[in-house]
Amino acid sequence: MTQPLLMPKATAVWLVDNTALSFEQIAAFCTLHPLEVQGIADGDVAGGIMGVNPIQNGQLTREEIEKAEADPNYRLKLSEPKVRVAAAKRKGPRYTPISRRNERPNAIKWLVRNHPELKDAQIMRLVGTTKSTIESVRESTHWNAANLTAMDPVTLGLCSQIDLDLEVKRASKGGPGVDEADEGTTLMTAEEAMARSGSRSNAPAEDGEYVEGDHRPHHTPAQEEFDADSVFAKLKSLKSDTDN
Repeated sequence: MTQPLLMPKATAVWLVDNTALSFEQIAAFCTLHPLEVQGIADGDVAGGIMGVNPIQNGQLTREEIEKAEADPNYRLKLSEPKVRVAAAKRKGPRYTPISRRNERPNAIKWLVRNHPELKDAQIMRLVGTTKSTIESVRESTHWNAANLTAMDPVTLGLCSQIDLDLEVKRASKGGPGVDEADEGTTLMTAEEAMARSGSRSNAPAEDGEYVEGDHRPHHTPAQEEFDADSVFAKLKSLKSDTDN
């Protein structure tokens, strides 16, 4: 893919001053309006901008310029870059060019209509908009709601197809039933805990069971059964030890 022209206005200034190209040829090459190029030639536009030589930065050749000068209908072509720079990975919010910002409400309308499963945060990441704008488009309270047309954000250049597919995939994974955790141990409310504690304290304790808050002695059935002969025998042995 050919890289975009560097500093189009500064390049147009140089072409106007150093070539015999027509205004239309320069405008097409620099992505400007022919009247804007004419304004550069008249000194009304781009005042103070230093011209940039596209031959020196490798985006145009002298042969290409001579070919265009010989044929007014010929359109200049950018030279293939000698070094390709890998696109930097995006970090933080997506930056939307000023020329594309007016298209964001149309993209939002398309996303809301075609992918209602997307959350507001995902739409914000895709088109670089705000939550309030999304709500106004969704509720048809946007100031330009009557003129909005649903348009694919990929076609508008607001995001890539890969980014859109990724967000749609994420939204489908987080659909109904996916976020529901398996039922397991649950915490009781304070009222439930108090009610359960009260029922335990009021319930009669089994023999030998210690109940919190109950300080009465509890005896097992074995403790309540007495053997009279063994008791008297024990007393006699104690008495004989005392006499000795």
